[in-house]
Amino acid sequence: MQIKAIELRPKNPFTWASGIKSPIYCDNRVILSHPTVRDFVRANLSIQIIKKFNNVEIIAGVATGAIGIASLVAQELNLPMIYVRSSAKGHGRQNLIEGHLEKGKKIVVVEDLISTGMSSIKAVNSIKEAGGNVIGMSAIFTYGFNISKDVFKEKDCELITLSDYNHLISCVKENETFKPEETLALETWSKNPEAWKP
Repeated sequence: MQIKAIELRPKNPFTWASGIKSPIYCDNRVILSHPTVRDFVRANLSIQIIKKFNNVEIIAGVATGAIGIASLVAQELNLPMIYVRSSAKGHGRQNLIEGHLEKGKKIVVVEDLISTGMSSIKAVNSIKEAGGNVIGMSAIFTYGFNISKDVFKEKDCELITLSDYNHLISCVKENETFKPEETLALETWSKNPEAWKP
């Protein structure tokens, strides 16, 4: 919230690509512009990955939001890195996966943000189809929607995150600049985002 990676606008909501109206917008790409925060995220994602997936052999970033963060983590862990496009490049070699992916290698996918989880799982599937062995995913933030929990469980992909929506709500409640009705809007929205109205 301090670097405005998370912006709250309960009265003037954002519209996501999915059409969902949201009182919150999370843009973790902003982290790359703030060295202290960037170092914190790099160090803690790296620690988290080694604790949970200590046999990881390759770090994969999901384009475009997680490429920068994934490269920092790969550097910290002294591991190779690849990244996955949302669709194959329209020219040149028409790659979907950039970098050298050795078949059978154990891969942790790094994401910046999990909402529905669909684009994240699409990246996981692309890596698997190319012969990679995805052992899990690590992300900076998740909204914790049931749809994302279900899709990760269905695809047998373990997800670990640095923070989540419930933690964000607790921070907002402690921040005196937000009014109680704004906090209430955030809590109400998280229960049923599709039906929420400002």
